[in-house]
Formats: sequence, C-alpha cells, structure tokens
Amino acid sequence: MSSTDASPVPPPASPCGVALAHQARRLARQQAPWLHEEVARRLADKLGPIRLQPRNWLDWSAHLGAGAAFVTQAYPEAQRRLAEPHASLAERSRDAAAGGASAKGWAGLLPWRRPAQLPVWLPGEDAAAPWSQGGVDLVWANMALHASDDLPTLMALWHRCLAVDGFLMASGLGPDTARELRGLYAELGWGLPTVQFVDMHDLGDELVRAGFGDPVMDMERLTLTWATPAAMLAELRTWGGNVARGRFAGLRTPRWRARLEAALSERLRGPDGRLRLTVELVYAHAVKPVPRAAVAAETRVALDDLRAMVRRPGKP
Repeated sequence: MSSTDASPVPPPASPCGVALAHQARRLARQQAPWLHEEVARRLADKLGPIRLQPRNWLDWSAHLGAGAAFVTQAYPEAQRRLAEPHASLAERSRDAAAGGASAKGWAGLLPWRRPAQLPVWLPGEDAAAPWSQGGVDLVWANMALHASDDLPTLMALWHRCLAVDGFLMASGLGPDTARELRGLYAELGWGLPTVQFVDMHDLGDELVRAGFGDPVMDMERLTLTWATPAAMLAELRTWGGNVARGRFAGLRTPRWRARLEAALSERLRGPDGRLRLTVELVYAHAVKPVPRAAVAAETRVALDDLRAMVRRPGKP
C-alpha cells in the first residue's frame, strides 16, 4: 500500500476513543460533575427565546449531561428519551431512570412497586433507536461536544435523530479551557494535559456540513479557583481524565505528582492566593431544516424526505 492510500494519522491533541471509553467506565461510578450540572443550567437558560414546544426529547449522554431536571422544568409535558455513548454509562442511566436505590430491596421485587424503566439507546451497539422513526423534537447534548473522537459522525447522528424542524442544544469545552495548565506542561516538557478543544466557529461549520440549518454559536469564559493543587486536581479528575492521543503513555510516579503540585502552586496562584484556571464554555443551537432535493435530470428522493417536503409539520 502506498503512503497516499494510508489513513491520515490523527493529531496528538485529538481525543483517543480507547481513552474515552476508559474514562466513561470510571465516570459512570460517580455522580455527574458539578461543572456539567452548572453548564446544563446555563444551556437551559437559552431555551427561553425558542418558541417550539417539544413533544419528546433525546437526552444524549444523560448521566454526565446532568440536564434532565432543567429540560423537564422547561418542557414538563415532553417525553424524555435516553442515549448513552458507552455501555457503562447506559447502565448508570438505566438504574437512575428506574429509581436507583429506591427500586432495590424487597419492595423492588413487587411488580406494582417497580418504577417503569426507560430504554437507554446505545448507538454503537443498536442499529436503530427504540422509539419513533419520525425523530425527536429536541436533541439535548450537554457537555458532549468535546467528548467524542469523531465529532462529524456524532453530529450527523444527532441530525438523523431529529424530526424536521426539530432542534439541537449542545455544549462543550472550548479551546481556552485549561490554557494555564497546557502552558505549564509545555514549559516543563510534559506533553499534553488535555485534548485541543474545538473552536466554536469550527463547530458551526461542522453543524452545517452535518445538514443543520441556522446554527447559533455562543461562548463564555469562567475562572475557577481552588485553595490547593490537590483540590484542583481532584476536581479536574471528576470532569474526566486526559484522553489526548499524545498524552504520556506510562504511569506517573509520586515524585512527579509532587513536582506537579509544586509547579501549580508556584505558577497558577492569583493575587488572592488561590489557584486559578480558565474554563471556556461553548454552546450550539441549530435546527433540522426541511430536506431539499438537488436539481438534476433525474432526482431520487427518499420517501420519508419526500413526505417531509410535502407535509411539513406545523411550526409554532
């Protein structure tokens, strides 16, 4: 095989699928991170100007997304659907939807005492979602934009999940996130502490390529602070570990950890004596427009698309 036939090598700062799966198994054992819940609240605040009232919605990466309460408050009549990118997270979401610990014990063995289970869709294992072929009115994907090793394919999947005139609400970490930590690692020659998070303008372009219309991108920066390096590192671990392809391949030693904490204490302290770290949040909103058939001497259109063109769902 010639070099031109070989698949391009992903850049070192891109996410590694194996590492993402490993982190998903670890994160499934903990509560959703505080940061994810805070971003879910901020993303839900952006629902106010949207006039569409969804009849159903897909909660993508439901456990770590931590947005169920906020979306349910905004759309109390909408039926919630669940999807998880990894089996371990699906099990956690399935248990939570069934009532968690409240469904266990002798009472949980009685049929009339068992909460109804919501199906959790695993796109990587199931060919089709276990719900209506017409699609959902809202795909909610909080803190999911940076948690995939193939964002174009993921966006195309979200597009297929939506009904015509349905909309996407998504969020993730932007490129300025942990810039202080990346600078520190670079100075010390330690490689990559994080992936390279995608810029919101590039995300907008990817949405258009996936078939979405009217993308609206927004961003904001937060400065988080901690009293000690240990507290900061513990918090960062709850968000997920380093999944960059170019991350250090081996295990770090206690001596290296002590050196890291000393460097953090020296370089990241602000005037108030607390360690400071930038977090950039990126938000995306887009709709699934009516499909358009290309003009040609002979045009082939899928039957479902043709129906959508002829009998468009009523708009609010």
